[in-house]
Amino acid sequence: MRELLEGHQTDSPVEAVRHAVRPSLRRRFYKTVTIAAGEGGQGNQADQAGHVICLDGKPIRTPGRHAFAGPAPALAQALADEWAAQGEYIEPAKMPLTRLANTIIDGVGAAQDQVAAEIRKYLASDLVFYRAVSPAALRARQAQHWDPLLSWASQALGADFKLAAGVVHVDQPASALDRAGVALPLDVWRLGALHAATTLTGSALIALALMHGAVTPEAAWQAAHIDEDWNMEQWGRDEIALKRRGLRFAEFNAAALVLRTIGES
Repeated sequence: MRELLEGHQTDSPVEAVRHAVRPSLRRRFYKTVTIAAGEGGQGNQADQAGHVICLDGKPIRTPGRHAFAGPAPALAQALADEWAAQGEYIEPAKMPLTRLANTIIDGVGAAQDQVAAEIRKYLASDLVFYRAVSPAALRARQAQHWDPLLSWASQALGADFKLAAGVVHVDQPASALDRAGVALPLDVWRLGALHAATTLTGSALIALALMHGAVTPEAAWQAAHIDEDWNMEQWGRDEIALKRRGLRFAEFNAAALVLRTIGES
């Protein structure tokens, strides 16, 4: 939101120094954050209706100049809360839901088929299909967290997938891929959130289970990091990797929030 992150000029040398050490941040320029009824957009399913976020009474626009609005009251409130929580400076890194909303409104709304196709690619070589050859303890942990996802896919989606030992690609049954593909949402908000959850976990199956409420966000995130956690247990914690994971978890929680609130609306 380039137009929303414009700061105010100042002649104060103190303020100039403070701005210099925060080159990527802009001072908060608004006092109130409110929600107004949307009038609909044009040519973009993602913003054709909804609850528009306003700063000091003025509607927000995305970088693509679409209305920045949530399709459900709870989601709009979460977006508004994220803007209201900003302090002296606006910190995009602390606004994962806003970033996801921008992506969905500006990007997913104009490329639904491509986004769905990318999710299907993940599904064809999903993380949970590929099991370690050894050690036995890691295989058991993978089975503990991943087998319930496969059982859910079989029972809820009618999709029966094949497992592989190691990393050599295994072609999945076309029938299983087709049945899982049918479960992809048609609305752009859930599709965009599902895509985000898929890329963040490396598993379309984990993301689908999350969308359908078959797994909690915490359990889904844990399932996506079985191998990484195992390696850290054997070789020690990687603090840089853990910090990066924390940032990605915030993005994942934003996607989970969209899936939950849209599903409840």
